[in-house]
Amino acid sequence: MTPEQQLEHLIGDASEVHTREELLAKLKLGRPLRIKYGADPSAPDLHLGHSVPMMRLRRFQELGHQVIFIIGDFTGRIGDPSGRSRTRPMLSQEQIKRNAETFAAQAGKILDISACEIRYNSEWLDGLGSDGLIKLASRYTVARMLERDDFSRRMAAETPISIVEFLYPLVQAYDSVAVAADVEVGGTDQLFNFLVARDIMRSYDMEPQVAATWTLLVGTDGTEKMSKSLGNYVGIAEAPAEMFGKLMSISDDILPHYYALLTDVGFDGAERIDRQIQSRELHPMEAKKRLARIIVERYHGAEAAAQAQAEFEAVFSRGELPSEMPEHRVAACDLEDGRAWIVRLVTDCGAASSNSEARRLIRGGGVRLNDERIDDETANVEVSTGDILQVGKRYFAKIVVE
Repeated sequence: MTPEQQLEHLIGDASEVHTREELLAKLKLGRPLRIKYGADPSAPDLHLGHSVPMMRLRRFQELGHQVIFIIGDFTGRIGDPSGRSRTRPMLSQEQIKRNAETFAAQAGKILDISACEIRYNSEWLDGLGSDGLIKLASRYTVARMLERDDFSRRMAAETPISIVEFLYPLVQAYDSVAVAADVEVGGTDQLFNFLVARDIMRSYDMEPQVAATWTLLVGTDGTEKMSKSLGNYVGIAEAPAEMFGKLMSISDDILPHYYALLTDVGFDGAERIDRQIQSRELHPMEAKKRLARIIVERYHGAEAAAQAQAEFEAVFSRGELPSEMPEHRVAACDLEDGRAWIVRLVTDCGAASSNSEARRLIRGGGVRLNDERIDDETANVEVSTGDILQVGKRYFAKIVVE
């Protein structure tokens, strides 16, 4: 590819780039560029929202550029304030280490992880010391820091902001200095941090990195950004059938959004699919199946994707039971005359995170035992080995009394 073609291939679908002209100039140098990606180890599992910038990183890799995969083991102790209304809890070094190992392993489903330069930012930040940290802080102003939306909103609401949160963008910026980044990629919620890094690099007499961000993926609820804490995520390590079922549950109106960000059809292809749906040339159900098949195949292979689709069609189109389902073990001593409170049964099997959520599912008609709907949240139901508990459209469990 020519530098101009590379530019379009690499960042043509980006939300913001600072700046395209700078990246084109770097590409014209004809050398492998150093592409920085910072991984927050606050949670161990990757979901499809994380995959959006990672898929773009893969494009850089395929064109021979060097991906610098930074595990934020130092910054993870601070906690990224991006999009937060309160201070994040600090993680222990043990938590960070466990999460980072899982994170890197899952990233290998998207990137050629063996070709990545994997770094932990404690390498340079631990040695910075108090003197170095004070000097780093002197390179930026409080006024500039308060331009950040998260901080300005919290100031207006008189919500506390710890001084340590001001340090996060600075130490993340220092990562770019330490690895001599040419480009940094991430979601739009990271743009402020990336721009701080450009300023900090200039203060060290370095050529600033190009900041490229992509739209945040909306979660399966269709409103909030995809997040494990909100329960609206699709994990890239989830079982094929679970992944397929979650993708089939998204609303029709966010289908183009998913096609644009998660497949190779791009925004033009996503708009074309949307037009086909609007004109009834393509049924939304078929468009969802196609999307789910593409994504499951990417992470689990063609055979697993085909099986997941067949399972979905058997369960949801023909009303059959899944060929495989988890077992939920119930201690006989916890039963009273062979009966269990339905709310406890639903929460104990993990289908609801709390009794209140279980009650809501029951009242909404989303709980069945042996295909019989249970809509009384006070019910004590008779359970025995082999019974099938269904919660919602996707969760099935086989009960084992022991």
